[in-house]
Amino acid sequence: MLRPSHAFAALLAVATPATSFAAAAPQSFKGEYTVSYLGLSIARATFSSHYEGDSYAINGTVSAAGLGRLFDDTKGTISSKGSMSAKQMQPQAFRADYTSGKKASVVAIRFADGAVTSTQVIPAPGARNPKSWVPVGAGDLKSVLDPMAATVIHADSLDKVCGRTVKFYDGEMRADLTLTYVSKGSISVKGYKGDTVTCKMGFEPVAGYRKGRKALDYLKNKSRMLVTFAPLGQSGVYAPIHATVGTQIGPLTISAGRFEAVN
Repeated sequence: MLRPSHAFAALLAVATPATSFAAAAPQSFKGEYTVSYLGLSIARATFSSHYEGDSYAINGTVSAAGLGRLFDDTKGTISSKGSMSAKQMQPQAFRADYTSGKKASVVAIRFADGAVTSTQVIPAPGARNPKSWVPVGAGDLKSVLDPMAATVIHADSLDKVCGRTVKFYDGEMRADLTLTYVSKGSISVKGYKGDTVTCKMGFEPVAGYRKGRKALDYLKNKSRMLVTFAPLGQSGVYAPIHATVGTQIGPLTISAGRFEAVN
């Protein structure tokens, strides 16, 4: 089963700014985002990222807000660190610590050479029904990205941001995220005013999920998910600045209120 808190972390992962894969000097960025449903705020997230040489470290906080607190008072911290190559991020460690009411949960993933070496989930998942459960095999965990690294795009231009498939792993489920070009545009938020590109995001569960789960079937077959990317300076890296995700109860929107470099 895909835990709601895992999906929540994955959804907020589109709000993670990054920078050059070959940063000549240490650089830091900050992003502040709001998640809303039907125009009403349900969650907030703040991410701080630091890049030095070929290494990166990203730390974030997420919390239910507004209407969302009436149903699920979730709070948490997310972190990811690793190295950068000419092709993509190469995570070394990912961790999400969150509480929902009095219940505390942890997801910790370790990587080496682009492959998952260990996964820790607390509390541990219950027994799976072998007739409906699609297990994760060793081959599924090669060349995968964690929820924070999965949406950072390295491209030569806006024209080349879309048109790719990302292998995503959240500690339980492996899925492929495909990006297809939709349109170009522009946006203005604190710290950034300029061109953007919007991609349609497809969702294909691969392993670590229960067959016939309605929420996953909806994301795969009916949901319209759009992600808008903006460049960070001249780094050649593009990070999400806006996203919409269709769900069974209506569309969720993630919007950046701040997207800028910091000293």
